[in-house]
Amino acid sequence: MAMSDGVRSREIGISATRSLTARLVTGLSGLMIIGGLILALAAFAYGRAAARDAFDRLLVGAANDIAASISIRDGAPVVDLPVSAFELLALAPDDRIAYQVSGPKGAVLTGYEDLPRPDTTAQDSELYDARFKGEPARYIRVTRRFAERQFSGTVEVIVGQTLRARTQLALSITRNALGGLAVGGIAMLAFAIIIVHSALRPLERLAHRISERDPQDLTPIRAAVPREVDVMVQATNGFMGRLDRQFATMKSLISDTAHQLRTPVAALRAQSDLAAEEDDPARRDQIVAKMHSGTVRLSRLLDQMLSRALVIHRADSARRERVDLRNIALDIFEEGDHATLAPGSEIRLEIAETEVPVLADELSLSEAAKNLLGNALAHGEAPVTIGAELRDGRARLWVRDAGPGPTPELRARLGERFAPGHSDTRRRGASSGLGLAIAQSVAETYGGTLEMESDAAGFTIAITLPQAEETT
Repeated sequence: MAMSDGVRSREIGISATRSLTARLVTGLSGLMIIGGLILALAAFAYGRAAARDAFDRLLVGAANDIAASISIRDGAPVVDLPVSAFELLALAPDDRIAYQVSGPKGAVLTGYEDLPRPDTTAQDSELYDARFKGEPARYIRVTRRFAERQFSGTVEVIVGQTLRARTQLALSITRNALGGLAVGGIAMLAFAIIIVHSALRPLERLAHRISERDPQDLTPIRAAVPREVDVMVQATNGFMGRLDRQFATMKSLISDTAHQLRTPVAALRAQSDLAAEEDDPARRDQIVAKMHSGTVRLSRLLDQMLSRALVIHRADSARRERVDLRNIALDIFEEGDHATLAPGSEIRLEIAETEVPVLADELSLSEAAKNLLGNALAHGEAPVTIGAELRDGRARLWVRDAGPGPTPELRARLGERFAPGHSDTRRRGASSGLGLAIAQSVAETYGGTLEMESDAAGFTIAITLPQAEETT
């Protein structure tokens, strides 16, 4: 039975974080809560202002009605309280009402004796806040002036009302606003979840297609996905491409090893058996000499195969750096490994006076150059020269021997694995061709080519690469 993705993820140590839907719901909920609090404060402030304005109009109307009902009789102000004034104030049935009508010198004509008064008396009509029997209240003071023969002076009317209805109205406006916000927010949240699920559906299809793939299938993913997801798909394709090249390298190495090592190892075993059974010392020495020659060839073959695997691996993993090809040629010349490969051979060095810069991996270039040098020592004619130069705007790392070089037919096959060497194969023996394959692979990896030419000086094979730009 197939293992579920969640179980597989836990087994390899991957812990899934919260889903995008959960993050979106959390973020929108937090945004709505903060926005709701701000809106609630704004709605309450607006409701309180609206309620104050509405009930202040009632107070003004009631006070003006009372002031209009004052008349002068027998030289004294008389108040005939109108019913309409209290009907206006009765629109807030839960509130308590207070009033006071006072004549000249503050004498109370009717109403409460100890109502609070405003701080100033300059205005004919003034609204102010105070308390009434322990409760917050809103008051209005209206002044009416009389200038008659029997009476001259001012009469003040003060009407007050507690704030219960005002508060209830402000809260009602706030609740209505928050109710609309809650309904709209829930609808927006639901639509957002639906949209997120729809937007993430291509990811689910992509994950399903990847999970159904064969483990050996590393071909690029071909799927119609949104632009934002395409970046991840391209990165995944690049990663799988690198894996595919690594697997191909391992398969090629295993195949080459099985192909190339079977015959020489069998030959060495047969020769060792013959040496063990041979009684003639001279004959035994000949067999041992052949065994030594075979082990040398086998060692070189193994070096080339491992070198090829290393070069292909570093082509994807190694960072490209500015490299001077003169240093590579100089290091190979000074290492002196050629003395072991071809004792007594004459090796020369020719490098330019100016820098020969390229952007590449130094180790890969060094391995490629060593293989070119080894190939020239094995199949060319002395002297052999290694050098680096700039030619026509291109950087060249080259090896030249004094021989005529291979035939045109053989040159066309150079760089292929297991191609014969470029000299007399009957005299030198067959070559695996891996050395030139390594050099060609390195050249192509860094945008160059493997070039061959023959002239009066001999046969030259060169890794030609783009010249690195000058650094500022």
